[in-house]
Amino acid sequence: MFTSPYPDVEIPELSIYDYLFDEVAGADLDRVAIVDGATGASMTYRSLIEQINRVAGALANRGVGPGTVVGLLCPNIPAFASVFHGILRSGATVTTINSLYTPADVANQLTDSGATWLITISPLLASAEPAAETVGLDAEHLIVIDGVPGHPSLADLLGEGADAPAVTFDPATHVAVLPYSSGTTGRPKGVMLSHRNLVANVEQARGLLTVVAEDRLLALLPFFHIYGMTVLLNLAFKQRARLVTMAKFELPEFLRIIQDHACSYVFIAPPIAVALAKHPLVASYDLSSVHTILSGAAPLDAALSDAVGTRLGCRMLQGYGMTEASPVTHLIPQNAFELPAGSVGFTIPNVVCRLISTETDAEIAVPTEGVSEPGELLVHGPNVMLGYLNNDEATHETIDSEGFLHTGDIATVSSEGVVRIVDRSKELIKYKGYQIAPAELEALLLTHPLIADAAVIGVLDDDGQEIPKAFVVIVAGAVLTGEDVMAYVEERVSPHKKVRRVEFIEVIPKSSSGKILRKDLRVRVAV
Repeated sequence: MFTSPYPDVEIPELSIYDYLFDEVAGADLDRVAIVDGATGASMTYRSLIEQINRVAGALANRGVGPGTVVGLLCPNIPAFASVFHGILRSGATVTTINSLYTPADVANQLTDSGATWLITISPLLASAEPAAETVGLDAEHLIVIDGVPGHPSLADLLGEGADAPAVTFDPATHVAVLPYSSGTTGRPKGVMLSHRNLVANVEQARGLLTVVAEDRLLALLPFFHIYGMTVLLNLAFKQRARLVTMAKFELPEFLRIIQDHACSYVFIAPPIAVALAKHPLVASYDLSSVHTILSGAAPLDAALSDAVGTRLGCRMLQGYGMTEASPVTHLIPQNAFELPAGSVGFTIPNVVCRLISTETDAEIAVPTEGVSEPGELLVHGPNVMLGYLNNDEATHETIDSEGFLHTGDIATVSSEGVVRIVDRSKELIKYKGYQIAPAELEALLLTHPLIADAAVIGVLDDDGQEIPKAFVVIVAGAVLTGEDVMAYVEERVSPHKKVRRVEFIEVIPKSSSGKILRKDLRVRVAV
């Protein structure tokens, strides 16, 4: 077992609302809390807290409270913060829904979570209305933030001027949010995260990230995903910093918002790092305000990390976690200048880790020097979920009898406690008894100057042997053959790790949080 090199922190026994907003006072009330990156419209902490309490009061007047689940289908806009925390302040549970979901996807999550209300915006009504109809929600139970005829709006809720209700619950057991995750495998499951889980993870991470009130954080990563929810929506507010929202990624707008709003702290997923390292448009914008970029949601290669940091003249950090851990378990601290790029840094305070063999389940010891053998990473701490909603079997498969969360990710740990994620255990390619990590080959492919993006999966050859296949996106205007790609890799890896098939595609399918959707690539292979 191994723990954080940093001392444990005290976890307040508070609701997430009380933890974030109870002590906002004085000059902090008039600080800008959140800005719409597209329009520049802003809201102070004073206005945000007032809106949160009025939303909570209006919802309570409609019978919303402890035991109620409210679906929230909304992109990153300032109103998300008012509604999200208003629901939590009412004592209800929020199930945050992916803005890219189809009506069927939305309906499935509403049904599985037991949601009896849905809050959205008018551009997403094409998904929200059919889903609401499918699960039997009437027009009054479908709230449209920006207002459409026949449905309550955010203005309606705020206009009632209702006081927030008096609610009491145990922060350690009361479910605050129900994001959905596939875990290590399978269909999405509702992840029960308590108020204590959310409070704990902010408290565990904030001392390492050292966000300060003067920082301006670009909020591109979706708030509906636990990464954006914790490190942006919650941690930024705890530090009294300024959030600058961005509803969807478009590179020119992303760069403009950083420039025009002087963003200093930028949170990204690896695909955006590829653009920052390679795209010529980056040179057309003044990004000098950025002092730190933190990448998460998927592995970031050391060479790519260094390329971004060098090009922008900023500090590149990486973190690791999963929805089931609220999500952060490992971070490169803001002031840890000697940690190797490509690692995910140290275990955060209050977390205990294990590495176990994927073959024997035997525990892998932390070495006295050098780096350990790779093994599945297990984590235990106050940020680990209560379990999967209505799915005891999946819960017991993921959290063992000692309370350790089995991440399904393969990692190593150094004698200094530095952790590196090797790959997903379910995604390892086994070629003639050798294990090949797709992330390693993907990182290598991205060093090719004519490759804009890449993904690798295991496929079967004519003899039924699993081999690595690369899906490659070529830089616009470039010419590259499959033989060129395979030769490039062959010159740089051990013989068993060679890419043996190549397919050129226009875009690598990824989730909204930046993870490669390997299942979509496998479907292409099967067709």
